[in-house]
Amino acid sequence: MSEGAKLDVSGYSFEKAVAELESIVARLERGDVALDESIAIYERGEALKKHCETLLSAAENRIEKIRLDRAGKPQGTEPLDGQ
Repeated sequence: MSEGAKLDVSGYSFEKAVAELESIVARLERGDVALDESIAIYERGEALKKHCETLLSAAENRIEKIRLDRAGKPQGTEPLDGQ
């Protein structure tokens, strides 16, 4: 498996990415991982963190697109891409 494939987390759900990230943090905090492996899992953790940030940003953008009526109640939502 190539290095890029090991870091590809684009298909992960937010929950799966967070769970794996928590596992990586726990392993690194224990300090019982060899240096080379620590670097590799740290890089994976960075990829997971960026993926989670992207998913959270998309969710925030979607929430901002909720349309409200005059009483302040949601009428519906607009698609994320505006179509």
